[in-house]
Amino acid sequence: MNKTVSEETIDQIITDFLEYYIQTGKVDALDRIYLTNRLLDLLGKKEFRQIEPSGEIKQPLELLDAMVVYAVESEAIEDLSSSKDVFGAKVMDLVTPRPSEVNQLFWEHYEKGPKEATDVFFDLSRQNNYIKTREIAKNIEYTHATEYGDLEITINLSKPEKDPKEIALAGKSETNYPECKLCMGNEGYEGHLTHPGRANHRIVRMDVNGEEWGFQYSPYAYYNEHSIFLSRVHRKMDVGVQAIRNLLDILTTLPHYFVGSNAGLPIVGGSILSHDHYQGGRHTFPLERAEADYSFEMSGSSGVETSVIKWPMSVIRLSGTDKEAVVEKADRIMQYWETYSDESVGIYAETDGTPHNAVTPIARRDGEKYELDLVLRNNRTSENYPDGIFHPHPPVQHIKKENIGLIEVMGLAILPPRLKDELQTVREYLTGKQTAVDPIHQEWADELKKQYEITEENVEEIVDEAVGDIFLQVLKDAGVFKRDKEGKAALKRFIDDLIKA
Repeated sequence: MNKTVSEETIDQIITDFLEYYIQTGKVDALDRIYLTNRLLDLLGKKEFRQIEPSGEIKQPLELLDAMVVYAVESEAIEDLSSSKDVFGAKVMDLVTPRPSEVNQLFWEHYEKGPKEATDVFFDLSRQNNYIKTREIAKNIEYTHATEYGDLEITINLSKPEKDPKEIALAGKSETNYPECKLCMGNEGYEGHLTHPGRANHRIVRMDVNGEEWGFQYSPYAYYNEHSIFLSRVHRKMDVGVQAIRNLLDILTTLPHYFVGSNAGLPIVGGSILSHDHYQGGRHTFPLERAEADYSFEMSGSSGVETSVIKWPMSVIRLSGTDKEAVVEKADRIMQYWETYSDESVGIYAETDGTPHNAVTPIARRDGEKYELDLVLRNNRTSENYPDGIFHPHPPVQHIKKENIGLIEVMGLAILPPRLKDELQTVREYLTGKQTAVDPIHQEWADELKKQYEITEENVEEIVDEAVGDIFLQVLKDAGVFKRDKEGKAALKRFIDDLIKA
């Protein structure tokens, strides 16, 4: 097999890679020899030819790509996406400050302002390829206008798919360390077939209500500065009053971010319920822009405004400058919802001792005010809806079958990568280039054909709009109190009962 990166070329790549970091002040020139030798070890090279840097130095990620090619072709690593990921993280770890240095850097900049601190940390996490900027750029994104405002649609193409060889080998790989992919034990972990490379991973430590928590960015971000806040202790998620206190305390430290939690029950919760964590970032979601349907008053906790939000899901918004008053009122609402049932709209707090009611809380700052959205959830299933009564129903599952978590609740659809090719086939079917589509989309595609006069010029827009309409229906399916007359009346009964409680 001919090498596409020669021995001579790889020496130039190593030289240019380190020269970039030295010239930009991210690496000390005294470390050049040391780092060169560490790179040689990773690449399986025994010798190195001293050469001058190129006149025009390429961006480091391009040089990293070339090192990955060389490592595969020289058989230093296997030609598997997981092996390349682990190798790339180990290379970038060499030019990333140690965790203690990153923490010192963050809190030094924090003295100048929270925004400056997150800017520095975010920039570092992108530059060292922990945040996969190039993969994220592949995602398909657009907005969809609705009566509730513009929803955001994303087809997630950033995460690499495993090939069959990796899947087969992964079955033989067993390890219990780190305990999960959110644990602090991931910081600097090499990774393997079933665990991503985390050698270049860094976590900022922060105090959250007297506990040590970690703050990091998501490698495959769904929105701007997509962050994760994680407990130092590996423990199950607990979305009770302490979680509300934690969310508001994080906002006290980082007032320019939002932060929220998935609900703590299966189906309506997130994909990782085994580790106490929240998600946050610097993005204005459609839910934040949604207006109030009506306001109501509860006794006590004066100065906290409460309202029902006009949204396809059932949302109560609290707003006030007194953090503890917001927590107290949220606790009352959450406790009341936990045991609330309304058989007329299919809401049961529990069946046979199994609890069903939960809350997805989302917090942000509005000037001096703390604004908290409590999204009411219920995870009950039935014979007709085995995946969940308040979950995407079968007619929309050809587009979205997965759990509706925190991000979707706020109006950002995270749709599976399969849709990129499947929707293209639907477009070709609608314009006569295909005679059939994937069976899961056939009925939907035929309905679109009947509904519209479709041409090459408008087919893209028609399919995009139809997908947006389905995401809106997904949110409606997940809403516990529907937006119809019966559902609105049931929600009003809940609010009236809450006020009296």
